Amino acid sequence: MELHDKRILLIISGGIAAYKSLDLIRRLRERGAAVRPVITRSAQEFITPLAVGALSASHVYTDLFSREDEQDVGHIRLARECDLVLVAPATASRMAKMAHGLADDLAGAVLLATDRPVLMAPAMNPKMWDAPATRRNLSTLQGDGIHVIGPKSGEMAESGEAGTGRMAEPLEIVAAVVALLSPGEKPLAGKRAIVTSGPTHEPIDPVRYIANRSSGKQGHAIAAALAKLGAEVTLVSGPVTIPDPAGVRTVHVETAKDMLLAVTSHLPADIAVMVAAVADWRVASSSGQKIKKQPGEAPPPLQLAENPDILKTVGHHENRPRFVVGFAAETQNVEENGRRKLAAKGADLIVANDVSPQTGVMGGERNRVMLIAENGIETWPDLDKAEVAERLAATIAKRLNAL
Repeated sequence: MELHDKRILLIISGGIAAYKSLDLIRRLRERGAAVRPVITRSAQEFITPLAVGALSASHVYTDLFSREDEQDVGHIRLARECDLVLVAPATASRMAKMAHGLADDLAGAVLLATDRPVLMAPAMNPKMWDAPATRRNLSTLQGDGIHVIGPKSGEMAESGEAGTGRMAEPLEIVAAVVALLSPGEKPLAGKRAIVTSGPTHEPIDPVRYIANRSSGKQGHAIAAALAKLGAEVTLVSGPVTIPDPAGVRTVHVETAKDMLLAVTSHLPADIAVMVAAVADWRVASSSGQKIKKQPGEAPPPLQLAENPDILKTVGHHENRPRFVVGFAAETQNVEENGRRKLAAKGADLIVANDVSPQTGVMGGERNRVMLIAENGIETWPDLDKAEVAERLAATIAKRLNAL
């Protein structure tokens, strides 16, 4: 079985998503894992230690100051006698405690004392997920090496609100656990990769900007897939609303000029995958103050200037990566435009796709791409963006190692 003889310390914190942890325990045990649960006091408002113990077939740990548990096992042994610590759900409060090293309960003490990999599955209200404090805590935790799965978009169970904040489904969490504990072959181990993702925002004035509809989902998925194959990945991301991928160093930028500077500052590298939908033009001279409407007057003209071509710069750079991939988002003549881009930009591979409104690619969950290289074209079927990313990462590894 995939997780045979693996020991998972599961920390269940207090949110409505705690009910999913019951199914998560079952799914982990189906794959051969031994699950030792720690359930916080607030989590017990949603699920009972009795239910958790019955499903895990294990003693349930609840109290940092339990004389029985500390004499028998103790929080230090709990932190070390496992292969992975899984926090599911990870509430906003738990993430804050983890980011600041608070050890005022058993879960906090275990997390501070462990030297094992930690995977967390955030779950909270969308407003809480988007709050600046939560974003700072997430960045801190990822910088500390904490792995993250989710959260997902959808309707919240407790409020009926829609947005990003739902805990990843149990099977998705199990897949992340398997990937961490059974990593398999790492064909890109020792390789450095740069990935760009999302849109750029080119300011018109302090409150308006030129942008496009890119969500960053495809670029972020590709960064994660390359890291999964062992690459050391730097993701240069424009403004997006999705979380940074786990195991990846993310640099956040706003404009095309910012993105170009971030990319070139991380050269040399072995791989460059330029996925970002960079704005082709910017306002030649943006206003320092909000441009006001004037009654009876026409809107002021916008003088545009061409933005730097990041893919072309990288493709012809003195520190050009060994394998350069560009994306061609087209609404017509996809193959023809992709071939033209391959020749002009100095890329080894162009991933071309149709982003016409009816395809739903921009901002959606699926993509249909065409791989264009000098030696031929390969067309893939309609796929989830995560699967596109995994297939592309495998293709890059194969072609890079053949060079």
